[in-house]
Amino acid sequence: MSEIALTREDTLELLATGEVESLGLLPWSSNYTFLVKIMGEIPRPHGKTDIAEVMAVYKPRRGEAPLWDFPEGTLCQRELAAYMVSVALGWDLIPPTVLRDGPHGVGSVQLYIDNDADQHFFTFRDDKAYCDQLKRLSAFDLITNNADRKSGHCLLDKCGHVWAIDHGITFNTDYKLRTVIWDFAGQPIAPEMLADMRRLLDSIGPKQPLGKALRALLEEDEVATFKRRIHGLMDMGAFPGPNRTQRSIPWPPV
Repeated sequence: MSEIALTREDTLELLATGEVESLGLLPWSSNYTFLVKIMGEIPRPHGKTDIAEVMAVYKPRRGEAPLWDFPEGTLCQRELAAYMVSVALGWDLIPPTVLRDGPHGVGSVQLYIDNDADQHFFTFRDDKAYCDQLKRLSAFDLITNNADRKSGHCLLDKCGHVWAIDHGITFNTDYKLRTVIWDFAGQPIAPEMLADMRRLLDSIGPKQPLGKALRALLEEDEVATFKRRIHGLMDMGAFPGPNRTQRSIPWPPV
């Protein structure tokens, strides 16, 4: 990877416009998922440029397995929509993500997070150092209706930051929530998190930039249901417990 310090804007520009080299398929994925190397120029002041390189995860649309309950070919779009929501909340949960053409057609491209493969939600869930980050992730999954929050989808980087990956099956209009993060059930949601959600609501109107972007990626009824989930969680003011009438944990959980 590049040793050049990259801002989030630099990283997004590189992911979106850099030259993509496929390094092969990643194992254990239900859809075609490739590890790629991306190299490109980063503009600097006074007309100068730096050459930077990052590793990323590329999920082409044509490699998505059809699902009966999600519109075909939209999983990569949901990856980007989830990233946009994370940014709008200010919670920094999801690695920089773009939608672009690649070696196998259009797909999502997400910055690869260097992490300890032996660390995942079940190994650090009881460490208080990560409690606030995991609360934000739990709330994020609730409002985006994440149908597949496995323990292994929670990555811990070398700086102690928790990252969340795999958001292709989110934003369904039907209740689909399946997550391993039920640790906070019954606990109040912090006022600052509620304020972040209020700010998010204000930013997803049909004339707002984020609202327009989400409607280009999702169906109108999915955006409307998303807004209702945010309102519902804010009105509740606390983390709910699992649904007793439906399966609430993904399989396998890791």
